[in-house]
Amino acid sequence: MATVVLFHSVLGPRPGIEDAAARLRAAGHEVHTPDLYGGDHFDEYDPAMAYSAQVGQETLMTRALDSVADLPDGFVVGGFSQGSSAAVFVATRRAVSGVLQFAGFNVLEWFGPEAKWPAGIDTQVHQTLGDPWREDEFAEQAERDVTSAGGRVEVFDYPGTGHLFTDASLPEEYDAEATELLWSRVLPFVATR
Repeated sequence: MATVVLFHSVLGPRPGIEDAAARLRAAGHEVHTPDLYGGDHFDEYDPAMAYSAQVGQETLMTRALDSVADLPDGFVVGGFSQGSSAAVFVATRRAVSGVLQFAGFNVLEWFGPEAKWPAGIDTQVHQTLGDPWREDEFAEQAERDVTSAGGRVEVFDYPGTGHLFTDASLPEEYDAEATELLWSRVLPFVATR
């Protein structure tokens, strides 16, 4: 079974990430959910984004990398929204076996000129079609970043407008059917790492 690290969204640690961890643990995987906010969490995006900006991207990425320092190489790394950026950042600096990007699709240039996609490592991307923070203008470059390093990209689009659509504690965004479909794709991906 795999070791999986899941990074939380800009809202901080919420029930949605614990649900994700529970699903992976039920499948036999070891799961870590680092708290990059030191205990803070939010119910709304505006104060969460202000807090994230105050902490700073560099600090958050350093915390993400520090949180996996004691793990052996070969873990699967994933994240939700802002956490998908932390996951990709970690994948550019540690030997991982797969990358899960939920509600985000990241290009390497966001992480500095030295960032390189790990050779031969695959990623899955899961987003709703109407996600208000979806950035389709970067999708082609993000895909090239992976495929040029010999990795495979699976992009899964879901109907709806929810950003964190797998988090049942966010009823305006949550989509139970899409969530089950997502996990029917994620669990086999993780099982092969």
